[in-house]
Amino acid sequence: MTKTITRWIKEHEFTSELEGNTINLDGARLNGFGPKALLLSGLAGCSGIDVVDILEKMRVEFSDFEIDVEADQTEEHPKVYKEISITYRIKTDIINEEKVRKAIGLSLEKYCGVAAMLRKNSPIDYKLEIVK
Repeated sequence: MTKTITRWIKEHEFTSELEGNTINLDGARLNGFGPKALLLSGLAGCSGIDVVDILEKMRVEFSDFEIDVEADQTEEHPKVYKEISITYRIKTDIINEEKVRKAIGLSLEKYCGVAAMLRKNSPIDYKLEIVK
């Protein structure tokens, strides 16, 4: 079981704790992540961990791995993400492109639980940029 403890600080600011780690949440996004943006970071982290693990198992050398996640919201309440776009940017040899695509596909379609949850409401697409 996962359990977080979230405490109100002031206005729209909260802290949330999990096993001794703390993050700041702020609806105004001045002193922390907004709650929905935190979902996007969770998606990037979940998928990123999978991709790293899969590429290491494939013995693909890489560095400078970065994941950008963008999403548009509906106008009406509750405001939810309409669709989510992920850009994976990774420094590796171009000959590894298909292996990287396979790792991303496995993450998004099989292993990443955050992607599975978000995909129930919002389509997720991605693009890959190989950096030299």
